[in-house]
Amino acid sequence: MRTLTVLGATGSIGASTLDLIRRNRGDWRVTALTAHSNAAELARLAREFGAEVAVVADETHLPALRDALAGSGIEAAGGPAALVEAGARGADVTVAAIVGCAGLAPTMAAIEQGGVIALANKEALVSAGEVMLAAVARHGATLLPVDSEHNAIFQCLCGNDTADVRWITLTASGGPFRDWSWDRLTAATPAEAVRHPNWDMGAKISVDSATMFNKGLELIEAHHLFPVGLDRLRIIVHPQSVVHSMVEYRDGSTLAQLGPSDMRVPIASALAWPRRMDTPCAPLDLAEIGELTFRKPDEVRFPATRLAREAAQAGGAVPAVLNAANEIAVAAFLGGQISFTRIAAQVEDVLGSYAPPAPGSLSDVLEVDGEARARARLLVTST
Repeated sequence: MRTLTVLGATGSIGASTLDLIRRNRGDWRVTALTAHSNAAELARLAREFGAEVAVVADETHLPALRDALAGSGIEAAGGPAALVEAGARGADVTVAAIVGCAGLAPTMAAIEQGGVIALANKEALVSAGEVMLAAVARHGATLLPVDSEHNAIFQCLCGNDTADVRWITLTASGGPFRDWSWDRLTAATPAEAVRHPNWDMGAKISVDSATMFNKGLELIEAHHLFPVGLDRLRIIVHPQSVVHSMVEYRDGSTLAQLGPSDMRVPIASALAWPRRMDTPCAPLDLAEIGELTFRKPDEVRFPATRLAREAAQAGGAVPAVLNAANEIAVAAFLGGQISFTRIAAQVEDVLGSYAPPAPGSLSDVLEVDGEARARARLLVTST
């Protein structure tokens, strides 16, 4: 029996993870579960899985969590420090699924315990890639990607030498607006942006998919996870979301990982690694799907991938600035403060006005993140 911590247990990745654990209860013991503010759901899950501790990031919800766990024997805690303590509990596997830079410190705490980190938090590598990978090496941790694209690449690379790689291709659905004109994009609403055609995701990630920032962040993440060089990383739009990524080798062979649009597939790959486990996902029926189509991304309508590639090329603190500015812009769009097309424009404005030195520690990353957010908020209020 292995121990498991889920950082972000009430989100979509956390729910999918716990669905798999529910189906394989004899193999797992849950150490810690965390959530941002949903105390009721967190308490329900903690009771169901017999967690040792449940942590709510927003301390104002801690009294509700304590009430919901009364008499269970499960420890209740709240606040950023408690999140870090949850990550540091030394579980065999930690699923890092907290969205945004709020997940950086608890993910780093888990890395420092030297276990397996199933990484679903893009921002960990986008904002703090060099710092976190250095910690992985220093503490002997194992980093397994959970994003469907990076997990697909991981599977396609298995047993092969990266020196033999010609191309790594990340596929993108293109989001709900892939066929929209620029004029129509300027009037896009939050409700339309979060209505992803293939995946069931949270609001922030859904908007990132619509802008293509999701793929841009994944490009930066892939640059850290699979060091073949930025010139060997490319993006292709694949509306069906059946091929999750591809690796082409120098002999002309291309390996692709295919699967249903269900995050339980890559999560299961990480949980069971280096073996496999059953999932409830329906088998892939290619005859029913009928055809698979691919096309080049349009960086005029969707400049996010260009901005992300430029940030990766610049390195240092620039990817952290890009990520922070995007988070603020997405929140402003969801709040009705800016238009959809202003998201990328505001990110580019922040990138053009703030060039801090390269971070050497997690505290440096968080300082850059905070300053970039402050500058992005000023742009929102002045728009």
